[in-house]
Order: sequence, then structure tokens, then C-alpha cells
Amino acid sequence: GDFLYTNKTLSPSGYVEEWWVKDLKLALTVRFNGDIAKAAEAAKISGEKISSFLGESFEKKPTAREAIALSMHLDVPLHPSSTFFWSNLPSVQEVEILQKWLSESEVTLEDDAVQKIVGIIEPNVAQALRKIFAPHRIINGKIVLEGEDACSFAFCLGYGTSRKLDSSQVESVLKAVSLLSGVEVRDKAPTFVGARMGRPEKAKRREMRPLVHVLFPVSLAGGSHRDITEAAKKGPVFLEISRRKCPSCKTFTFKVKCTDCGCETIPEKSCPRCGRSLKDNSCPTCKARAVQYQRQAFNFRELLDTTCSSLSVPLPKILKGVKGLTNENKTPEIIEKGVLRSKHDLSVYKDGTVRFDATNAPLTHFKPDEVGVSVEKLRQLGYSHDIHGVSLDDPNQICELKIQDVVIPRAAGEYFVHVANFIDELLVRVYKLPSYYNIQRPDDLVGHLLMGLAPHTCVSILGRVIGFTELNVCYAHPIWHSAKRRDCDGDEDAVMLALDILLNFSRKYLPSQIGGIMDAPLLLIPFVNTKEVQRQAHDFDVDGVYSLEFYEKTLEKAEAKKVSSIIDLVSHRLGTEAQFEGFKFTTPVSNINLGNSNSAYKQFKSMVEKLNMQLELGEKIDAVDVRHVALKVLTTHFIRDIAGNLRAFSTQAFRCKSCNKRFRRLPLRGKCPFCNGSLTLTVYRGGIEKYLDAAQRLIDKYDLPNYYAQRIALIKDEIESMFDNKKPKQVSLIDFA
Repeated sequence: GDFLYTNKTLSPSGYVEEWWVKDLKLALTVRFNGDIAKAAEAAKISGEKISSFLGESFEKKPTAREAIALSMHLDVPLHPSSTFFWSNLPSVQEVEILQKWLSESEVTLEDDAVQKIVGIIEPNVAQALRKIFAPHRIINGKIVLEGEDACSFAFCLGYGTSRKLDSSQVESVLKAVSLLSGVEVRDKAPTFVGARMGRPEKAKRREMRPLVHVLFPVSLAGGSHRDITEAAKKGPVFLEISRRKCPSCKTFTFKVKCTDCGCETIPEKSCPRCGRSLKDNSCPTCKARAVQYQRQAFNFRELLDTTCSSLSVPLPKILKGVKGLTNENKTPEIIEKGVLRSKHDLSVYKDGTVRFDATNAPLTHFKPDEVGVSVEKLRQLGYSHDIHGVSLDDPNQICELKIQDVVIPRAAGEYFVHVANFIDELLVRVYKLPSYYNIQRPDDLVGHLLMGLAPHTCVSILGRVIGFTELNVCYAHPIWHSAKRRDCDGDEDAVMLALDILLNFSRKYLPSQIGGIMDAPLLLIPFVNTKEVQRQAHDFDVDGVYSLEFYEKTLEKAEAKKVSSIIDLVSHRLGTEAQFEGFKFTTPVSNINLGNSNSAYKQFKSMVEKLNMQLELGEKIDAVDVRHVALKVLTTHFIRDIAGNLRAFSTQAFRCKSCNKRFRRLPLRGKCPFCNGSLTLTVYRGGIEKYLDAAQRLIDKYDLPNYYAQRIALIKDEIESMFDNKKPKQVSLIDFA
């Protein structure tokens, strides 16, 4: 799919188990007319075993002895599990070195097969063994190969035969090994795919900075934490907030619904300059444009007491609001939502929703046991049969994931339990409706609906919770991820409970600035249509097995577009029922949750620690030029960061510690003109120098060009001249006498 999407030619495929099975089937047809019994007699291997090799290529693999017998008697290439990475050797001479070392080593046989090889340590031999990834150990100063590895290694180098190797007459390493072994040995890895560190995995609740419980202004009265509970201790507070009028009882309020009579209130227009009420869109006196908010006095103590009394909950210890509202009409949330969110330890986003962010991961098939859900529950949700059409009865049967079902992180499930309880309380205590979720633990979320939303978009995609993973990723169908306008390459998206969006989201809360509507669920797609997702998902291949023709085409480096007709792609299924289901896979896994659940990148706290480990790893990898890595880090990260922060220091603004106001220039009075608070810098010396020592160590350790050493020295001089501010020493003529 990636080759087709990027219009690249195919890279040569390594000789893999699936390819070997195709060759075995061809040999059985050509040499034995498909008669497995005759082939079994020729190879002296049971017919049942040969049949198992054909049917279960990943689970049933031949031993080294069986692989050798099949190659010698059925004329098929040596099985991949018995093949080392011979093409990694740069020359035929290295094969000769290994053959010579083997002939001089102590070899132990068992039933005419090599079981153990013990030879002296030679640096070039040890290096060659590492290159071909031959498992070996160093014991008592000797190189030791054992078991299947020893058997395959000895066979490939012609041990026990009279075959000799003349490097001048053999053009490649693979031909040399094939000549020595007497069978065809294919290239196990003609293509290596490079990789670099990308975005580390994430599964974490979404929080604004600082954390917010409710979209309600508190101005400066709440202190640095924007604490409404703290503001309640200070008497009336003046706020810019929406002004609405009840058409029935004529009272003014900021709420959409009148608390006295229950009628829907109407926005009241006023002049932002003189404050008079207006019916038109502009003030006839001030000529200012009318707004739907006013500066009003609020008694937070009275508001909190009334709210907590109506909710029958105690006063929250801390209730974090916002300094001021940024939406056009200064429309706040009702304070009741904040009290309940504080109770359940939830954080609200700018649009009134509660979100959980997680890294995307594609998934098309799963086992009930992998997602932690019982077979009975899955049957209730529509998973009645496995991928083979067999009735679903066992937790280890493989099921095909429906395109709008989602496997969320366990941490998300635990967080959504709090969200669900918050919504239920909101329904019961505020809206006087029956509760909806009624859940106590994450497992109760299975079957409930959620929404997925990608940043910089405004369309949410409906999904259904089908299970949980211990990994920090959100597993979902590639079609579902693509519907969010994502390409499944490790991007980070948000998931939200569906009822939270329907109940608490409002466009009225969104900031009025440019980009305010982005990352907001303005629209909802309830049904995902495969035809309407991105093209990259259409190029997704859903074949169960690749044909022999395809493998051969990869060796020719054929154009992906010309080969696409022999591969089962999603694009071939569009417009049919098959575009939604019937997807297959080529390579099984034992468990989708295996692997490192927390990358080392996240475990190291400082950037210097991460850099040191990156360079240490680079020193161990032959393909990495660690000096080049160090130079790249220095030029693209450290020097730019240091120079940028140094420049920022000289042009920095000043910040008030109390109200957080920023000033381009230092006020003449030396204090904040708004709240009389003390001022502080926004860029400090520590921020400039944090990578200075690390940069110098890179230059010294990896002997980087002198230009960079001089540049760092100049930066150090500039920093010292700026901060140390050493005054010139006064001298007199006598000092020169």
C-alpha cells in the first residue's frame, strides 16, 4: 500500500516462510504431481508434517534436518528459518574465512548431524558471525554454536563434504554458500528498512494549562490557580460575561435558562463603551458595535453556596475557572458543571468537552482475550463468528474488527468511568433526567459510543468501545483512523464519550480568534463510508497471502501500480459489501499487546539523558555514523536553541507575577500598572545555558570540526559579557610605572 501510494518501485522481498511454501507447493506439483506421500517417501519425512508446513507456515516450521532433507530431495531452496543473513557479508573471502574456521573447530555430531561447534576466537570470524546474525556464545575463550544453528551453519558451509570454494570463480556470497551446501540458498534480507525516533507513544487525559474545571471567568480574584473557591472569599468580583434577559420575568442573568421561571433567556445587546442597552447593532452615541456581554459584579460566595445546595454536594476544595472568556459573546458554562467536574477530578477543554489523547495504531483483527472482553459480551455486540466462519466460543479465536469499533487504552477506560459518572450526576442533579451510563468499572464501558477527533479538523467520527489494551495506543480500524483524516503513522488524536459531546459541547464556547473552531466537534459522522476516506486507506492491502508471481516481481523491482492488480486492495472492493468486511492479514502475531509498553525515550527525564542514550545506541549499530548524528544534533538542535534563547533574552517581555500580564517594555514605575504586582523576566540565563555543556561535550568527544568549537566559544563569551557585567578596573599612570 505504501509503495502504491507514493508511486515507488517495489523493493526486493527477503526469502520468507510464505514464499518458501509457494516453492514447496510448486515442487510437489512439478516433481511429484501433487502426491505428498511420494514426496514424503523421497525426503524421508512424514506426509503429515509436509502437509502442516503447507498449511501453517508460521507455526509449523521444519527443523534444520528437515529443511535440509526437503531442499536436497525436493529441490526447493533452504527454509528461511535455517538460512542466515549471508548477503550481509561483503565478499566471498569472508565465506572462505568461516569455512576455514569451521574446518579447524571441534565439531560434535549426533545421528550424523552437527550439534555443536567450538572454535577459537578470531576477530574476523566473530565479526562475520554477527553480520549474518548467527547466534553464538563466548565460553571459556571459545566461540560456541549449538543445536539447530550449528546444524544449519555447518551445512551451509559444506561441512563433511569434499566441496571446495574458489573465490576467484564465484561472483557472490549467496552463490558461494549455495555451491558449498549443494542446495539453493536465497537472500533472506536483500532490503533493510531504516527507522528513526518518531513521536513517543501517549495515552493521557487532555488538560488545558493551567487545568480548568469550568469555562467560567474569575479574573484576577482567583489567583494564579484561577480558583473560584478562593475568589469567593474576596467579595464581589467584576467580570466581562454575557448578559441575557428573561422574556417572562424580565430578570437579567448570564444563563441560557432562567433560574426563576425556566424560560429561555434572550441575549441583551449593549454598548461596550457607555454600557447602555441597545436594540440595534451599534450604539447611536458612541458608534461602537453592540456586544452581548457587560462588565458585571459577581458574588462568588453566594453563587457557590446556591449551586452546591441545589446539587446537594459539599463546597469544592478547589474549583478552577479561567481568567477570562475568549468566545465572542463571553458565554460561560454553568457553574454546576465545574463543581461536578472538580468532584470527579476531570479537566474540561475549550469547547466544554472532556478528552483523552492517545497515539493511533491500526488494527484489523483481534482475539477476545487480547482486548479483555468475554466471548459472551462480544457475541452480544455482533461478533458471533471468527474469521473462519466458526462460531465464537473460545477467547483465543481470531475475530475481524468492525470498522467503527475501537480498542482504547486501559488508562482511558479508567478515566472515562469518572467522565460517565460526572455525566450521570449532571443528568440527575442538574437536568432532572435519569442517569444513562450507570457504570462502576472500565469493563462496563464496552459497547458504549465514543467520538474520535483529530487536531486541526472539526469533524468527529463515531466509534464503539470494544475492549482495552495495556499499551499507550488507541487501536482502531485503518478505515476509522482515515475517516479522521489520519494516515495511521503514529499521530495523536482525542477520544471522547459521545454523550459528553452531545450534552456539553457548544460552539458558543469556542474562541473567537482565527483557528478557534479547529479541534472542535462541529460535525459528526455517524457512519463511516469507506469510499469517502483518504486515498491512502484505499491503497491498503487486505490479502491473506501473496502469490508467487508477486514475490518474483519484487526481485524485478516492478512498479507498484503495475503489480496492484494481483493484490487484494481496499480500492478493488469499493462499492461492494466487501469494502466493510472480509479483510485478511498475511502475518499473524501471538498477542497484539506484546512489546515495550513504555519507550525508553519517555523514561529518561532530561534531554541530555536522551541524547546520551541515542549516541550510545548509535555506537553499537554498524549502519549508524554516530559522528554524523552528533553533528546533526549540534547544528539542528543545540546551537539553534542556544542562539535563539540568547536572542530572545535581549528582546524579551516582562510578566506580572500576580495577573500574568505581559509588557513589551518595563513599566517606568517598576510594577504592574494593573494590579501593582511585582514583575519578572520571561527568559532566564539557565534557559540559555542548559545545552551549552552538552554541546561542548559533543564537540570534544566526537572531534567535530573546529568551526563549531569556535562558535560555542563565541556564544560563551557573549553570555558572560551579558550576565557577568564585569566593570572595567580603574587604572592610573602609576600602574604602568
